[in-house]
Amino acid sequence: MADNNKVRIWIQLADANQIALSVNPDEEESYRKAEELVNTLWRKWMNRFKDSSEDVLARVAFQFARLYLEAYGENRQVNDFLTDLNQQLDTLLSEDK
Repeated sequence: MADNNKVRIWIQLADANQIALSVNPDEEESYRKAEELVNTLWRKWMNRFKDSSEDVLARVAFQFARLYLEAYGENRQVNDFLTDLNQQLDTLLSEDK
């Protein structure tokens, strides 16, 4: 069953064929921003490296995957800290009763 709330967009990454996507309208901006970030880095690295377009796009994918994992780890540390803090606050508040 198709979701009538979705919009169809096309993105162009590097010099690959366009990709059609169905996205929620409120997410379209983030898809466009991701497309822009990939293409900006790809163009920069196409000038820097003498690799094929496909190899440069692989470098870009690897860089974004690495950054994702780094951010994921940092977010997990913050989440663990907040969970511990919440437990400590709960303990302190229950001792006051």
